[in-house]
Amino acid sequence: MINSLAKLSNKIFSDELEQESTRQGYGEGLVIAGQKDDRVVVVCADLTESTRSILFKEKFPDRFIEAGVAEQLIATVGSGLANYSKIPFVASYAAFSPGRNWEQIRTTICLNNVPVKIVGAHAGISVGPDGATHQMLEDIALMRVLPNMVVVVPCDAQEAKKATIALAQNGKPSYIRLTREKTPVMTTDDTPFEIGKAIVFWESKNPEVTIIACGSLLYEALIAAKDLDKNGIGSIVINNHTIKPLDRSAILSAVKKTNAIVTVEEHQISGGLGGAISEFLAQNYPVPIEFVGVHDSFGESGVPGELLEKYGMKSRDIVNAVKRVIERKNI
Repeated sequence: MINSLAKLSNKIFSDELEQESTRQGYGEGLVIAGQKDDRVVVVCADLTESTRSILFKEKFPDRFIEAGVAEQLIATVGSGLANYSKIPFVASYAAFSPGRNWEQIRTTICLNNVPVKIVGAHAGISVGPDGATHQMLEDIALMRVLPNMVVVVPCDAQEAKKATIALAQNGKPSYIRLTREKTPVMTTDDTPFEIGKAIVFWESKNPEVTIIACGSLLYEALIAAKDLDKNGIGSIVINNHTIKPLDRSAILSAVKKTNAIVTVEEHQISGGLGGAISEFLAQNYPVPIEFVGVHDSFGESGVPGELLEKYGMKSRDIVNAVKRVIERKNI
């Protein structure tokens, strides 16, 4: 059953569920953050419309900088602004930031521990027709390895808006991962959100497996949980929107109930959410684990939904992973 504490949409499994991109939620949150604090500024790498930074530009043109196609520049400009007490959001496609400017992020932002917010839009395989060059599948791994960096992957547009507002206030180098395609808006204004705090979105009476997901694939995890329940397999589904810092207590509490885990992410299974979870559990509470994500492969051009099917990231793939991990647990 859905956990009432999560306060999800009452249409969560309905065809009427609203669809919106997380990049739109970011744009809306950016305007609110700018209204709350005039130190918030935005630097963009010639993708003002695509990243939805345009909403901030229209509201606060004097606090917006268009840097052109120069991802390394936006990182260093952001660092300079942060050193002079500004709160800069630097925006591009994730394939280019952090994909192209990782060294500048490492040296000028993280080493100096200044509160620049790196916005990686159009991440994941669901970018679709743009193909492998633009389907960034390694960014979570790149960013979570950096000292001082906070990494957030919102599950929907509503959560992306809340995350943007929260990141503007956290005083730390931070990365937010956004999608291009519209995805189900499963949360509401009342759904809790706090950086570093995972939340249970589903918990059956007698759970046998914990499903930990981030980003828009959380919705596929909820569909899988519903299907599993119909077949007598109980589960816990956790929205793990913050990859770093990891909510260790929430994860450990759930895993001790089930002794089996499936992680779900639109990212390489190496180094991302699954990597973070398995590293933590290997030291604290080793259990069987299965990984749903991209398995050491680049993407390709195609329709987003078809690509998710081809690369094994739909609800039925999660169900199959659950069955495998339960079988391993019971050996």
